[in-house]
Amino acid sequence: MSKTVEQIIQALLLLIFQIVILNNIQLFGMIAPFLYILTIITLPIKMPRGYIMLYACILGGTMDIFTHSYGLHLAATALVAYIRPYIMQLFATRENMEKLEPSYKNFGLAFYKYALGIVIIHHFCLFMIEAFSFKYIGVVILKTL
Repeated sequence: MSKTVEQIIQALLLLIFQIVILNNIQLFGMIAPFLYILTIITLPIKMPRGYIMLYACILGGTMDIFTHSYGLHLAATALVAYIRPYIMQLFATRENMEKLEPSYKNFGLAFYKYALGIVIIHHFCLFMIEAFSFKYIGVVILKTL
């Protein structure tokens, strides 16, 4: 099976798991796990940015359809897909950037820094658009963390 087909199957399974199970979990009324962005985090490094943006928009749009969130997930995933190479350059070394895909095996501890950066940006964007006001910045930061 080709790597592309594996990634599509992984994305579909994570999306189904997110929609069916994880969207129904609310810890303390604030914590909602968003595992679906793992597929964007682990996309191949050399994949063209246009494909990554299209992939992220489809992924975020699908989440929006099933969560009735009217573009929140699409905006957050599109932002993350766009800035992904820059975040990767912040944490990965030149040798790591020559690998095929980001993973702990290829990046070491830098992978967790990269993934955490992506997750924080995604969540902050998602919750900031949801609040749509700087009046609630404290709640947005609390939800992000």
